[in-house]
Amino acid sequence: MICDANLESPHPQKKSRLQYLLTQRILLLDGAMGTMIQRHKLKEVDYRGERFKNWHTLVQGNNDMLSLTQPHIINDIHQAFLEAGSDIIETNTFNATRISMADYKMEDFAYEINVSSARLAKKVAQQFSTDSKPRFVAGVIGPTSRTCSLSPDVNDPGFRNVSFDELVDVYVESTRGLIEGGVDIIMIETIFDTLNAKAAIFAVQQVFEDDGTELPIMISGTITDASGRTLSGQMTEAFYNSLRHAKPISIGLNCALGPDSLRQYVAEMSRVSETYVSAHPNAGLPNEFGEYELGAITMSKQVGEWASSGLVNILGGCCGSTPTHIKAIAEAIKGLPPRQLPNIKPECRLSGLEAFNIGNNSLFVNIGERANITGSAKFKRLILNEEYEEALDICRTQVEDGAQMVDVNMDEGMLDGKKAMIRFLNLIATEPDISKVPLMIDSSKWEIIEAGLKCTQGKVVVNSISMKEGKDNFLKYANLCKRYGAAIIVMAFDEKGQADTLERKIEICTNAYDMLVREVDFPAEDIIFDPNIFAIATGIEEHNNYGLDFIEATRTITSTLPYAKVSGGVSNVSFSFRGNNPVREAIHSAFLYHAVKAGMTMGIVNAGQLVVYDEIDEGLKKAVEDIVLNKDSEAGERLVEIAINYSNSGEIQEKKRDLEWRTWDVEKRLKHSLVKGITEFIDADTQEVLDKLGRPIFVIEGPLMDGMNVVGDLFGAGKMFLPQVVKSARVMKKSVAYLNPFLEAEKQVFDSTVKPKILMATVKGDVHDIGKNIVGVVLQCNNYEVIDLGVMVPSDAILETARKENVDIIGLSGLITPSLDEMVFVGKEMSRQGFDIPLLIGGATTSKAHTAVKVEPEYNKGVIYVQDASKAVGVVTALLSKDLKPQLLQQTQEEYQQVRIRRANRGASKLLSLEKSRENKPKLKFDSIVKPKQLGIQVFENYNLSEIFDYIDWKPFFRTWELAGKFPDILTDEVVGEAATQLFADAKAMFQKVINGKLLQANAVVGIFTANSINEDIEIYDENDKLLATLNHLRQQLDKKGHTPNYCLSDFIASKDSGQQDYMGAFAVTTGINIEPLVEAYEADHDDYNSIMVKAVADRLAEAFTELMHYKIRTELWGYSNEGFDNELLIEEKYQGIRPAPGYPSCPEHSEKEKLWTLLDVKKNIGMTLTSSYAMLPTASVSGWYFAHPESRYFGVAKIDQGQLEDYASRKGISVEQAERLLSPNLE
Repeated sequence: MICDANLESPHPQKKSRLQYLLTQRILLLDGAMGTMIQRHKLKEVDYRGERFKNWHTLVQGNNDMLSLTQPHIINDIHQAFLEAGSDIIETNTFNATRISMADYKMEDFAYEINVSSARLAKKVAQQFSTDSKPRFVAGVIGPTSRTCSLSPDVNDPGFRNVSFDELVDVYVESTRGLIEGGVDIIMIETIFDTLNAKAAIFAVQQVFEDDGTELPIMISGTITDASGRTLSGQMTEAFYNSLRHAKPISIGLNCALGPDSLRQYVAEMSRVSETYVSAHPNAGLPNEFGEYELGAITMSKQVGEWASSGLVNILGGCCGSTPTHIKAIAEAIKGLPPRQLPNIKPECRLSGLEAFNIGNNSLFVNIGERANITGSAKFKRLILNEEYEEALDICRTQVEDGAQMVDVNMDEGMLDGKKAMIRFLNLIATEPDISKVPLMIDSSKWEIIEAGLKCTQGKVVVNSISMKEGKDNFLKYANLCKRYGAAIIVMAFDEKGQADTLERKIEICTNAYDMLVREVDFPAEDIIFDPNIFAIATGIEEHNNYGLDFIEATRTITSTLPYAKVSGGVSNVSFSFRGNNPVREAIHSAFLYHAVKAGMTMGIVNAGQLVVYDEIDEGLKKAVEDIVLNKDSEAGERLVEIAINYSNSGEIQEKKRDLEWRTWDVEKRLKHSLVKGITEFIDADTQEVLDKLGRPIFVIEGPLMDGMNVVGDLFGAGKMFLPQVVKSARVMKKSVAYLNPFLEAEKQVFDSTVKPKILMATVKGDVHDIGKNIVGVVLQCNNYEVIDLGVMVPSDAILETARKENVDIIGLSGLITPSLDEMVFVGKEMSRQGFDIPLLIGGATTSKAHTAVKVEPEYNKGVIYVQDASKAVGVVTALLSKDLKPQLLQQTQEEYQQVRIRRANRGASKLLSLEKSRENKPKLKFDSIVKPKQLGIQVFENYNLSEIFDYIDWKPFFRTWELAGKFPDILTDEVVGEAATQLFADAKAMFQKVINGKLLQANAVVGIFTANSINEDIEIYDENDKLLATLNHLRQQLDKKGHTPNYCLSDFIASKDSGQQDYMGAFAVTTGINIEPLVEAYEADHDDYNSIMVKAVADRLAEAFTELMHYKIRTELWGYSNEGFDNELLIEEKYQGIRPAPGYPSCPEHSEKEKLWTLLDVKKNIGMTLTSSYAMLPTASVSGWYFAHPESRYFGVAKIDQGQLEDYASRKGISVEQAERLLSPNLE
């Protein structure tokens, strides 16, 4: 027994003890109180007991009152769970609130029930507590029988039968009762409406503050079905973002689902949570009699796997779980370590129904501005007239146009702003197309802001608070925003007035930041400053610098106030030109261009009315940039003079074609269109065939399939090539799209069961999809249905869709090396979840060896490596054939076994120690170091695409389309020459379209720095010798018998102890800006050919731009070479210097890109970002390092030993386990 002193210690000690135990082992919750009560088969008289035998309403089912009338039953249930091993038992108070007790007319007993239930649980817990295994009591606060986010009236979605304040009142009472009864923890559980939980948190923290006490808080939500959402519609990460402000000791999920269905959401919670994770699932799902049938052994195995996978810190059971289940779980998790808390970078984590996180590498956030009664006459009219449906359409349109947040403002003298805010936000909550994004509650009146905060379940942004009314009010409102769990916009405004100069903006924002962080403990990542955007070009001289002052203030704020962000109302800047939308849009675009570069995070803009910066007429762009940057005092007058001249225009050109084939009969015309890839007449021809055959299904199964069979036969025979096949698929898709309305009209959809289904996805963290898309098109051309999930698809989404769609095969694609590990993980998950369908593996970094050694051992139902699109049809056909499948699988397994045997017989690579490898480093001279002409960072924006085109290497372009040959010889090749020539013509046309129309934007950032090496590290300094970054590289360790050196990239930089100053460079280039709308337009038009073509063009431009920038570095910026331009020599890399990229064989570790991103400020300078697996966005991007040493060369690190692995982990400041994950391809 533990001593009374420990049991009665102050609450902070309880919290610290619980936290300590959570670091040591997985703690065990109890099981289902309700299930155990049901086993007693209590009748009405039992519920009433002696005390309530004459109660005037029926009370059977009021389980909470049993703590008063049948305390021995509740005591025995607690005891049974403690005997089973529970570390934490929950009080019998799930419905012990006034709201829920009102169902039995027992509101006045709510407080007593909480006190009595807590004392019951506490007493029995004390009896079981020991020094080695203390027991804790969690005081349960349930969701109540009402929801604050949902309307019970289908005819009035804005109605609510409970308010936030009413919930707070009842939760305050319950919390006080639980604390009086002696609980150790407050547990807010079974949350199906996050707004209810926010009210509970508000109440609990209010009690803590008022009563001078504090207990740990546990939070547990409920995913209600396979959609992965709570009842009120939130996804798991959105739920977490909404409630993380409570700083709970744990957050997790319980109820509604069994372990098999809940696992993926527990895994997601484990991924996003900075705190400990709990889970207590149901014992399966109830049968038709409401009984739970999942046995204790099965359940313990399932949740035990969660523990062994490192997903949880606290485990228990919900509905249907008994002491037998808990005991089995205790056995299953015995000795397993708890989940380790992840190191998650601070980000502004907002949410609507979905999560929206804003970090250092996030793109600019568009805040929709049209739901603002002070800025939109239309919205004002609609709200005043209570035409809410049309007002909601304004919000919906903004989200569809790209707004990632919606600002709502109801400040109007003729309106009850508080009432209107509540009504409108309640209506938004019922519109998932709008409420999926976070909201911004905008008002100059705190009472309206607070009313809005009480209506939103997601994590919102308050717009705004300031020091206008003094420090005390500012801190008061900041504390309340923190309590409500909101991020805040802080206006640059104090008692002296709005900040209208650069100095005042910086002064006010810095003072506010310091107060918020130090006095309020407000999360710095949730602080957003608005340094005031004022109108420019007003004709008043003092206003001329307003735009530039905001930009420079932004630069200072983001560089000096950690994690703080910057926002602003962008439309203010152009107010002088109201009525002239083209000019206003140009001003907005130019202003944003410079402000975002300076660090502006978000802005209130009309997402549908932003002109692309590069599409602004050059004359207008020059004029607006002059006023934005205040280049001279006459800039405003010049813009006024030319403003009237601007309007939108456009023209369409049509290409003439030989139309002789149009005289043929319609079936032959349709076949000709399919084989030749002609789309111009497909609608008319499809209609003509439909008229002739009578039903759309006959068109699909007849002429269309006949034509595609010809295409498939020609492709299989090598008489038709991939580019032509993709064009044919485009025609097919357009024809089927034309027929779809007719299919729906006769309510007969083409029987998809006839067509086998192939699910394809680029795995999580990877953004490359050209190869995958090509394979998909080829399979579609061969009459397979392809479900393409796109890029960066997590495993749970892949497998959930596979089950839902009942697919026949799953295909995974990836280009970067981290994708290899993700494919292995998918294979493991397929085994764990009992899949029995084949798994295809493909992509640039995949190989037969990796598939055989790493993937196939994890999944034994068929794993096939598919080298390219030409092999895909044969493999899929065999896998779907009862006769051919066994033969292919056996042949493949034998082949993979031979690969594994060869690798095993080869034995481990013979490696030198790291010390011996260093001794065999290359002996290089550093007597000809050239000092660069320009040190530091250079940014190149909107680079001339025509100039880049001169550096194109065509050979990889043809390889993308699986046409092999040397350029230009491939154009006259006897076999592929015709296809290559047509592809070349199409490619040149696309290049011309992109270049002439400036459809893509090319940006680059390069830097040259002083540098020195220390063994395998390279230190990079600025011009004042301040250390900017330390790059961690790897050394070859293969035993080369002294014939050749053991290289490391650091060898090409003079060592620090040599005393010589050396230099190296870094670069990031992209030609993929603006590509997404092009791809989406082609795909919407069912044009796979041009969708793939524009991606291939962008990729080639990116590589060409990389070559161009390297040439410029060598000959101009660094200037160590005087070579002339010769593209053939560039392609053959016959020049001095190298440009390896993280992920290359010489520097295989991708996470080093983060240092490159920081060093060059890549995101701010040119808009490129990194995914969680370090893939670059846009996808048409390249980054890397510049080395200039005359003997620098490319090489492969190959395998390394444990010694270098541990050395690398130490140098990089990460754990050995992290290093193993990052370097897995380089480990034996």
